Amino acid sequence: MDKLKTLACTAAKARLLAVQMVHDAASGHPGGSLSCMDVLTALYFDVMKVDPSDPRNPNRDRFVMSKGHCSPALYPVLALRGFFPVEELKMFRRIDGHMSGHVEMKHVKGVDMSTGSLGQGISVAVGMALAGKTQQQDYRVYSILGDGEIAEGECWEAFMSAAKYKLDNLCACIDVNGLQIDGRTCDVMPSEPLDKKLEAFGWHVIKIDGHDYAQILAAYEEAKTVKGQPTMILAQTVKGKGVSFMENNAGWHGKAPNDEQMAQAKAELEAQIKELEG
Repeated sequence: MDKLKTLACTAAKARLLAVQMVHDAASGHPGGSLSCMDVLTALYFDVMKVDPSDPRNPNRDRFVMSKGHCSPALYPVLALRGFFPVEELKMFRRIDGHMSGHVEMKHVKGVDMSTGSLGQGISVAVGMALAGKTQQQDYRVYSILGDGEIAEGECWEAFMSAAKYKLDNLCACIDVNGLQIDGRTCDVMPSEPLDKKLEAFGWHVIKIDGHDYAQILAAYEEAKTVKGQPTMILAQTVKGKGVSFMENNAGWHGKAPNDEQMAQAKAELEAQIKELEG
């Protein structure tokens, strides 16, 4: 199996785990987790310098899930990458468990920053990148934001700071799926043209199809060559990607599937895995 197909297969497995987690917990955020899964899989299985056996290595690359409610994306990817057993995902959102609904670093191995309050994640990522520059370290910092999240003013303060300090060791990605909890992002709080706004804020901007692995990997390689400014990848995605009844449906922003819906999602994702492994 070639690298791109292997990554796609891994993402399909992560999507199945994500939907199962949300179903079993009867709560969670599947839509935006499924949309960013391809980018996240590419990061952890190809782009980033990380070691599951040494998750706090000071020389590792850092990742911050700024849209912290999308823990059903990050936790399965960390499990499949080997940071902890897949069986631990059963502890998601359980009162007796250790995997909270928003990304949490104290109890979940491999998480670099606890997030949930929108805008704070990218701010911390800027701080991590600035620390790396100040200490003359060569690690890189990565982050994923939601296109609904960037309505928060704190995001733009972080964007300004990253450009001011010329943080070329920072590469963020906005998951542009066009939907948020209240509907279409363009109706709730229009943010386009994102490319021109971010360029005006001093960022190097790359626009891609966030489900095309060739484009994803090429964008991150390009980001590594950029000097003197941070890079923002604008990934056009489909909310709920991989599960037909969740795709492009804002209602699945923060809702758990019932047993019948879970069975359908499982069948669809298992078919995708089988096709990719075949």
